[in-house]
Amino acid sequence: MSEAAYKAGPAAGDSCVREETGGPARSEPRAPAVRGPQFTLEPDGDRVVVAVRGELDLDACERLAHVLRSALAEAADGVDLDLGEVVFCDCSALNALLGAREQGLEQGKTIALRAAGPVVARLLALTATDTLFTAPAPALGGPRHPDGVEQELRIEVVQLRRAMETRPAIDLARGILMASFTLSADDAWRVLVEASQHTNTKLHQLAGELVAAVQGSPPAEDVQEKIAAAVAKVRSEPPPDDDGTAHPDG
Repeated sequence: MSEAAYKAGPAAGDSCVREETGGPARSEPRAPAVRGPQFTLEPDGDRVVVAVRGELDLDACERLAHVLRSALAEAADGVDLDLGEVVFCDCSALNALLGAREQGLEQGKTIALRAAGPVVARLLALTATDTLFTAPAPALGGPRHPDGVEQELRIEVVQLRRAMETRPAIDLARGILMASFTLSADDAWRVLVEASQHTNTKLHQLAGELVAAVQGSPPAEDVQEKIAAAVAKVRSEPPPDDDGTAHPDG
C-alpha cells in the first residue's frame, strides 16, 4: 500500500512548498518580498529635505546613515527630515539619526524634524531625544530649549572656525581681483559673491582657485567666464548704499 501523502513547511530560504506524493515537487508562487524603506532627497533652498517611507529597522539603518551623509554633503545649511510615513522605527535607526546629527554639528549644519509619524514621535519622546531634532527657535520667538541653545552655539563655533581658516584665501583673492581689474575692495567682494553664486561654488573654494591661478594653475574656463561676467556686471551697476541697496548715481 502506498504511503500517505504529506506536506512539509518550507525550510529557511526555500522558495516553494513541497508536496510529497511520490511525484515531482510542485512549486507554488513565492509571496512578494517586503520592500525596504524608500528615501527621497529634495533641495529646499540651503537645506535638503529627506523624506522616508516604510520601516526603519536594523537592516535599514546603514542605508539611512548613508542617505543622511549624502544629504548633509549636498546641503549648505542642514537637513530637514520628513518621517511622517515611517510605520516602524527602532533604536538602531535612532542611533543612525543621532550619528548624523553629530556629523551635522561638526559641519556647522542642523538636522531638524519636519514631520513625524506616531511611531517616530513615540520613540523620540520615550528616549527624550525629540528636542535634539527641533529647528532652532527664531530670534524673536519664545524661550529656547537648552539643547537648542547648545546646538546653535556649537554650529556658531564651527562656522567661526571655518571663517578663520578660509579668510586668508578670500582676502588674497580680493587683492588679485583689485589688481587685475582695477576694482575697489567692495567691488572685488561683490565680484567674488556674484561668481560664486553663478558657478555654484563655495566662496572660499573660488577664492582658492584664483590664488592658485597666480601660482600657475589657471581656473577652469567656465569659472574665468563667470568672473569676467561678474566684473562687467559690477562695473555696470551703481554702487550700493550703506544698507546694501543699489542706487543710481546722483
